[in-house]
Amino acid sequence: MSKSGLHKYIIILKNDVLSMAKLALNMLDDSIKALNTQDSVLAKDVDHKKHPLRDFDEKIEEKALKLIALYQPMAIDLRTIATILKLNTYLYRLGRYGKDIARIARELADKPPLSEFLGIIHMWEHVRTLIEDAIDAFDKSEISKFNEFEKRDNEIDQMRWSIFRESVSYMMEDPKNITTCAHIIMVARYLERCGDHACKMAEKIHYMVTGNHIEIS
Repeated sequence: MSKSGLHKYIIILKNDVLSMAKLALNMLDDSIKALNTQDSVLAKDVDHKKHPLRDFDEKIEEKALKLIALYQPMAIDLRTIATILKLNTYLYRLGRYGKDIARIARELADKPPLSEFLGIIHMWEHVRTLIEDAIDAFDKSEISKFNEFEKRDNEIDQMRWSIFRESVSYMMEDPKNITTCAHIIMVARYLERCGDHACKMAEKIHYMVTGNHIEIS
């Protein structure tokens, strides 16, 4: 098996990962939009995307394992394929969080629209850029933005606790807000976990590019 053939298939596999990332981000983006606008139709559409997400997960894993078996890659080629297997898992989880938030959006479609006031959209904007920067680093093998990842992740953690505190105050103010605020607290937790996954992706991508391990947050 030629090394040029391996590199060709790695490029194809990387493109599959980028397509999966686009789908996972789209699921998260649409779930937050559905939550904010109380659009149950959009939320239902997010749920349907769990099927192509699962297809990506299965096909990328299958292709990556076949490359290892056929070419027995070494050095950066092996690190790249190993990173792809890790990113595959993290991206699947991101998409599933989108599905979970969409489910909450459907449940809150007829409840008071508190998500905008509680800062969910603002938090998502920060989480989304963290994920996008990780994916861009994977695509370009350029890791300079990782220097700020720990600080940015800490800011996201602070947003989560701010949403928690404000949600509790809404609950105490009016018991009718309890159901909505309890769900919003869960959405904030999901977004925090998405930020954590972006950091784990960055760790693996850093190893792919440099051969050195780092720990972010």
